[in-house]
Amino acid sequence: MPTQPYDYGVCDVCGTPMHEQTIKQDFWVRGELIVIDNVPAGVCPQCGAKVVQAEVGRRIAALLGNAERIATAPRMAVPVVRLDEYAPRTIIPA
Repeated sequence: MPTQPYDYGVCDVCGTPMHEQTIKQDFWVRGELIVIDNVPAGVCPQCGAKVVQAEVGRRIAALLGNAERIATAPRMAVPVVRLDEYAPRTIIPA
């Protein structure tokens, strides 16, 4: 018996109907970036706001609290760029 898709309702930010998508969600935990893949979420196609069901939130919290799982998870490299090194310099006349 197929299950009905979850109704995420409308976006709290802009009022647009949410669409279910599978996303990657990032978290900073004790100074470490952790990315959780394959998260079912309601995503607003207008403004990009995201929400998850309560059970998904509980699963994410449990996963983030599992130090052994995080320690053995695959790693990825990400670029880190400082904005102040690349911002155009504007001279304001006195």
